[in-house]
Amino acid sequence: MVATIVISLVTFILVALSILFFSKIKIGKIHLSTYWIISLLGATMLLIFNLAPIREVGSQLTSNNSINPIKIIILFFSMTILSIFLDEVGLFKYLANVAAKKAKSNQYALFTILYLLTAVLTIFTSNDIVILTFTPFICFFCKNSKINPIPYLVAEFCAANTWSLMLIIGNPTNIYLATSAKINFFDYFKVMAIPTLVTGIVEYLVLFLIFQKKLRIALEISENECKIENKPALIIGLIHLLTCLAFLVISSYINVEMWIVSLSCAASLLLVVTIMCLITKKNWNYLTGSVKKLPYPLIPFFLSMFVIVVALNYQGISVKIAEFLGHTHPIWTYGYSSFLASNLINNIPMSILFSNMCTSKEAVYASIVGSNIGAFLTPMGALAGIMFTNLVNSHETKFSFLDFVKYGSIVSIPVISICLLMVSIFA
Repeated sequence: MVATIVISLVTFILVALSILFFSKIKIGKIHLSTYWIISLLGATMLLIFNLAPIREVGSQLTSNNSINPIKIIILFFSMTILSIFLDEVGLFKYLANVAAKKAKSNQYALFTILYLLTAVLTIFTSNDIVILTFTPFICFFCKNSKINPIPYLVAEFCAANTWSLMLIIGNPTNIYLATSAKINFFDYFKVMAIPTLVTGIVEYLVLFLIFQKKLRIALEISENECKIENKPALIIGLIHLLTCLAFLVISSYINVEMWIVSLSCAASLLLVVTIMCLITKKNWNYLTGSVKKLPYPLIPFFLSMFVIVVALNYQGISVKIAEFLGHTHPIWTYGYSSFLASNLINNIPMSILFSNMCTSKEAVYASIVGSNIGAFLTPMGALAGIMFTNLVNSHETKFSFLDFVKYGSIVSIPVISICLLMVSIFA
């Protein structure tokens, strides 16, 4: 047990340090993220020393249940392809450009419109996709308009990691925790819809109060037009995304697992786009661009963390943590502990660990809240935070680790408290 704890803790600490201080290594012309390499080494050590028996890991990887990590990876990547395809077509950039023009020179209006746009797109795609798409746009737009980008960046990041609570597909942590408790798409939505709505409104008000002085300055709108060049591709992408969402809603009633629905829609998109390329004799590179942009390091990271959690479960460590948290007031104990744990070990391993500790559906929903809102306390809270800070720094925008924590703590603490209160009513 001691060896498992030591290897796991060292792995978690090194992953955190790598994200903060040495996020990439260069091998020739190839740049590799270090966080997944470290997690893979930790998992390999547990396997070598038989602290996570290969037979136990293998049986769980091949199990025919909803929390099979392979199925969850397929579900997440299939949904991500559908979302990135729409981004490649130019939908997100077009909507952001329209939002900016609607606001005219009023920063208050622009702030509100972009917050709402981020919220809506996050609900129907995912938080990571919106952050990857909107962050560069905000940096460019604010630089051209000579306004402070910080209010918009903070609002975008917070909104994306709050409105991702609405649907089970909004975040891979939602998928893992909910499926581990056999919570289907519709049941999840019934519980989380109103808490997400109320939390989002409170969050917007908190953000507005924080940044109202910075938003008083009038902005200069660029006259550059942004158009969708390939409307058939846009229509095809939207049809597949909406069809996928519709079938995910009814998947539990027609006895079809969610990963099969999302994989079928992603495969259909690939087939239809290929046929359209042959018919039109034009090179539609949107899908190849989508495949290239997939977050592939998540696969070894997710599987490595899964192995570590198997070891913790096998040694009985997760049971002891669950006993410490207790069975009374699970909304609050699991909500706040998952919120803090996300920022110690990242929200993906936290979710894998907590899925084996939750003793009730209330604890599951609370842990889901912690995994999402914990993302904007520190950059360590989620991989989205790491991607976000890298993007911001690459666009020469000053937004330090301390800035992230300062704004994150001001917003996240009241937001998670409101969200947990609402979940306690509806769960």
